[in-house]
Amino acid sequence: MTVVTTHRAPVSDRAVVVLLVAVAAGLVLARRLYRDVEIALAGLATPSVHTGQAGRSAYLLVPLLLTVSVVVALWPRTVRKALVALGFTTAALAAVDVLAVLLGSLAGVLGGMASLVLFGWLAVRREKL
Repeated sequence: MTVVTTHRAPVSDRAVVVLLVAVAAGLVLARRLYRDVEIALAGLATPSVHTGQAGRSAYLLVPLLLTVSVVVALWPRTVRKALVALGFTTAALAAVDVLAVLLGSLAGVLGGMASLVLFGWLAVRREKL
């Protein structure tokens, strides 16, 4: 007889997954409020904010939240690393929105790509022993 063992995620890991999915759903449902907050923050950097250039980070943040929730659900050991990568990427995306307002939409696109590369690098890098 072969014994099959399954790894069960602790309650805290499942709570992290539920919280990440809830935040993603909240961003989708409250996109107008989220966009208004981003426009207000970008307006602090420059007084004349073109509303079409702000609010793009939500389009990248929602898939990242869902990706991190799947990673945490499948590999509970990576909770801390995935959340740290998500935190840095979220901060980078907020900076990208400000750069897009200041420098134009090409800076926003390049900054968004750089943020995704940052997330990938932080999520898969190995720690020194």
